[in-house]
Order: sequence, then structure tokens, then C-alpha cells
Amino acid sequence: MKRKILVSACLLGHKVRYDNGDVPCLDARFLKWYEEGRLVSICPEVTGGLPTPRPDAQIQGDRVVTGSGADVTAEFEKGARATLELALKHDVALAILKQDSPSCGTLYIYDGTFTDNKIPGEGRTTALLRRNGFKVYGEDQLDEVERELALIDG
Repeated sequence: MKRKILVSACLLGHKVRYDNGDVPCLDARFLKWYEEGRLVSICPEVTGGLPTPRPDAQIQGDRVVTGSGADVTAEFEKGARATLELALKHDVALAILKQDSPSCGTLYIYDGTFTDNKIPGEGRTTALLRRNGFKVYGEDQLDEVERELALIDG
């Protein structure tokens, strides 16, 4: 049996992003994994208790804050823990999460200045999953995902 893949809900077209939008991944491989029933979706921010829409948030040091300075670290941490629990429950092989997000970024995140500058880094959920042994990729890293799945699935 092919193992499950944890994915950001917005990549499946769910309108859960801070701006009430989505960013569906239309890559043929992603769609094939969806058709195979392999994808397990979650939005860590919504699961952590944040509404949709919600103020944009970015990581500043050890906190996650909105542009107006509201501290939403607790909600991001709650969502990250729930995502880890879901990954463990479904014995997922790996995760494909939304690049640049303060929850899900895998290579880059915004720099915390709310000026659209990106820096190398990872979101809170990605960091927790990686600390617990999960490989996490962005939607722009599907070549790597495909290679990893070939090894896992045999």
C-alpha cells in the first residue's frame, strides 16, 4: 500500500489562506497523488484557531506576529502540534507544504518586516515536523518528492 502524503489544505484549493484565498497545486504528479487517495490535508493556522480571513502574520525571532503587532504564536504552535498528531495518526511518508508561509514554509519565509522580503527559513509547522523525523517539501519541490516516494513505495 502506498503511504499517505500530508499537504497544506490551500494546495488542494481550500480557501483557508490568510486572505481567504487558495493556491491550488495543478502539477500532474500532485493531482495523481490526490486521485490515488494519498493526500491528507490540514491548514495548521486554521486548526490552531485562527479565522479565515485573518491578518497576515510573519515570524519575528521566536514569535509569530501580525502586521499590527498582535502575537499569534500560541495559535501557530497549536496548529503545528495538531499537524504533527495528524501526520503520526496517518503514518504519512512525507509532507508537501505551502512555501513562504510562517507555518508551512520549507525553504523560505518572509523576513518579519512585512515588506515582501523573503529569507531562507522554515515555518513553525515545518520545523516541528522535521524535528520529529518527517521530510517536508514545498509545492515547488515535487521532483524531490517524486524521488523520495519512489524510494519509499519501492
